[in-house]
Amino acid sequence: MVLNKNTAKKTAELLLQINAIKLKPENPFTWASGWKSPIYCDNRILLSFPIIRNYIKDEMAKQVEAIYGRPDVIAGVATGAIGIGALVADALGLPFIYVRPEPKSHGRKNQIEGFLDANQSVVVIEDLISTGKSSLNAVDALKAQQANIKGMLAIFTYGFDTATNNFKTKNVELHTLSNYEFLIEQASETNYIKEEQLNTLMEWRKNPSKWLQ
Repeated sequence: MVLNKNTAKKTAELLLQINAIKLKPENPFTWASGWKSPIYCDNRILLSFPIIRNYIKDEMAKQVEAIYGRPDVIAGVATGAIGIGALVADALGLPFIYVRPEPKSHGRKNQIEGFLDANQSVVVIEDLISTGKSSLNAVDALKAQQANIKGMLAIFTYGFDTATNNFKTKNVELHTLSNYEFLIEQASETNYIKEEQLNTLMEWRKNPSKWLQ
């Protein structure tokens, strides 16, 4: 769910501006999952642009408090949300931790890095939501340490039905600064894409796992 439409459009504009999100309907990308896609998103790029980085940080910090209230701890999902998560925690003056995809195989074998006490309230920060599986894996790890999960805030989501269902099944509330609909609207209004490219992007969104197969 998007809280602020103006923020959603501005976020989409900025991510397109720095090529954190690339749209190439005529030359599709191949995701790690094997899916063919006309869009690729790498929000870690925004960390290299201070003005944009600060905008995203400030908006996320405001929305964390507006949506969930003030948590005890901010958690980032490794690796993509470590940077922005730490910035959000700093903006709010809160402790920061991050969650690995799985426990380390050496040392203390931590999956959660940083100090987390039982029953502390946590807002999870993500950079991108696709199916939601890796994000919810982090939530499971936090819950296993008796964290009280208030919800998750991400920069961007593709808005796949499978992600919606996964978050609903786990009973985890998800909000994002922007999403696919606002991205396409912004790209179309600014002539970033042509009409035939828009049609391709809309077709892909209907059934992304089967597109071009």
